[in-house]
Amino acid sequence: MNPAAYAYEARAVTKKFGANVVIEDLNIGFEPGMLHSILGPNGAGKTTLFNLLTRDLPVSAGEILLNGVPVTRLKPHQIARRGVGRSYQISSVYLELTFLENVWLAAYRARHGGRMGWWRRVGSYGDIKREAGELLHQLGLGQYEHTPAGAVSYGDQRLLEIAVTLATRPAILLLDEPTAGLSQRETERVKDFIAAIKPDYTIIMIEHKMNVVMEISDRIHVMSRGALIAAGTAEEISHNQAVHAAYFGL
Repeated sequence: MNPAAYAYEARAVTKKFGANVVIEDLNIGFEPGMLHSILGPNGAGKTTLFNLLTRDLPVSAGEILLNGVPVTRLKPHQIARRGVGRSYQISSVYLELTFLENVWLAAYRARHGGRMGWWRRVGSYGDIKREAGELLHQLGLGQYEHTPAGAVSYGDQRLLEIAVTLATRPAILLLDEPTAGLSQRETERVKDFIAAIKPDYTIIMIEHKMNVVMEISDRIHVMSRGALIAAGTAEEISHNQAVHAAYFGL
């Protein structure tokens, strides 16, 4: 594929922490309009890759490209302004704020570049408040609009975190273990939620729960020891011997 056809790409990327090489000469690309999952054992370099893509960490060598344009030297907020949104392994919502206030705050920061004034009443920004409320209803979270985030289950908090990320109007959505710590019932809710929004975004997801990955992914990338060892559909990955060896030592 023409490299410019990738929505996001790491090209010959290496990341070292002192003498420890976590990722070495990695080439991985994510086509637009798909849900890409990244699998791999602990220590495979998955979250480090996310941190390189969002520029939370600098690369040691290689390039990061966004829609074919090098962004290797940009800062994290500059990446975000180019349409990249990210949720993290641990929920980062404000527990004392309501669902509406959490989403409103994210939308405000995205529209106003983090400039001062956000302490004013939510009602002072009617357009952003309406947009935040509409997003919650579109995502099936309208019943929690005036509910503090700390009053709901951890699964609902993870859904709120995705809503907060979407409030920044990303074109590319990075989800770092969205079902981590969830019960089976909550996992199913989050899985269905992600499946419902995937037609509207390019999604790159790190996930350990194999059933989630296999059921909703368009393409799966498998990493081991900082390298890409396989990429393909769920069917292709399920029969890949390198993947079985990495996970099960077979």
